[in-house]
Amino acid sequence: MAAETIAVADSKEASPEKTAEEMKPFTETIPGANVKFDMVPIPGGEFLMGSPDSEESRGEDEGPQHCVRIEPFWMGKHEVTWDEYDVWSFNLDIQRRQIFGRKPTERDKVADAVTRPTKPYTDMTFDMGHDGFPAICMTQLAAKMYCNWLSAKTGRFYRLPTEAEWEYACRAGSEAAFSFGDDPEKLEEYAWFFDNSDEYHKVGRKKPNPWGLFDMHGNVAEWVLDQYDPDFYAEFTGNKVSERALAVPTTLFPRVVRGGSWEDDAEKLRSAARNYSDPDWKIQDPQLPQSIWYHTDALGVGFRLVSPLRVPDESEQKEYQLVPLPKDLELE
Repeated sequence: MAAETIAVADSKEASPEKTAEEMKPFTETIPGANVKFDMVPIPGGEFLMGSPDSEESRGEDEGPQHCVRIEPFWMGKHEVTWDEYDVWSFNLDIQRRQIFGRKPTERDKVADAVTRPTKPYTDMTFDMGHDGFPAICMTQLAAKMYCNWLSAKTGRFYRLPTEAEWEYACRAGSEAAFSFGDDPEKLEEYAWFFDNSDEYHKVGRKKPNPWGLFDMHGNVAEWVLDQYDPDFYAEFTGNKVSERALAVPTTLFPRVVRGGSWEDDAEKLRSAARNYSDPDWKIQDPQLPQSIWYHTDALGVGFRLVSPLRVPDESEQKEYQLVPLPKDLELE
C-alpha cells in the first residue's frame, strides 16, 4: 500500500496554477508514451443537486434537491480512452523504455511501483473498437489506481470526481433535465444511447455541453467516488449549503456511475439520473476468486478524470479513499 500512497502524495508539487483566475485548458502528455489528453477548467460555484419533483422520469433517489458548493477543478474533455488506459494496464510505458534502452526517471520509479491489473481473460473492447474509444469494463478500484499511477507519472494530481462534482460539471449551469434543456428529442445531437447506437463510439463525436465537455450524456457511464445510497440526499435538508457531499464507500457494492451509456434509454442520461454497480457486472468472469480489476459485463461503464485546483492533504486523501483500502474492504 505504501507505494500507492506515495504515488498520490508525490504529485502535490504539480499544478502551477494557484488561483481560479489562472485556470486554463491544458493538454497532458503521458511521459514515455506519446499519448495525450485534454483537460477543461470547471469554475467553482454552488448548484442544486438532484432533480425537482416535476422532472419527467425522475427517480426517487434524485431528491430532495440540495445546494452543494463545489471548488474549482479541471475535468477530462473526454472519457479516458483505451489509448491512455492501456499505457498503465499493459505496462506500455515500461516496455517502451526497455525497447529504447532508457533509464526510468525518479517519477517513473514511483509510478512503476503502483499496482497494475492482471491480464484480462479476453479482449475487453469486445470488438467494439480501440483507438480513440472509451476504456470500459474496469472496476472502480482499477479506475482509482489508474488515477494514482497517472498522478505519479505526470506530477499533477488526478482522481475520480465526486458524484456532486460530476453532476455540477454535467449541468454546466443548467437546471434542466439535460445540459441542453428539457427536450429529449435533442439528445441525439449530444449523446450515444439506446435509440441511436448498438455499441460505444469514439469520444468527442457529438456536441459538447456548455462547458466544453463531450459525452457527459451517454456513450459510457462514468465512475465517481461515491457509495450508492438511495437516501443519501435526505441528509442535506434545509437551507444549509453542503461543502462535502460525498458518500464515502464502506462496501464494494453498490457504487455510483453517472451519465448513462449507449445501452440506456434517454431518461437514464439525464443530469440527475443515478446508477450503480452490481455483482452481476461480473457474471462472465471465469476467475475464482473473481477479478478485482474487471467488470466483464459492464460494457457501458468507463470513467473521466478530474484534477482539483486545491490538492488535498493526506487526511483528505484517506477520506476520499484516493489511496487503496485494506484488501478485506475492497473485496467485501
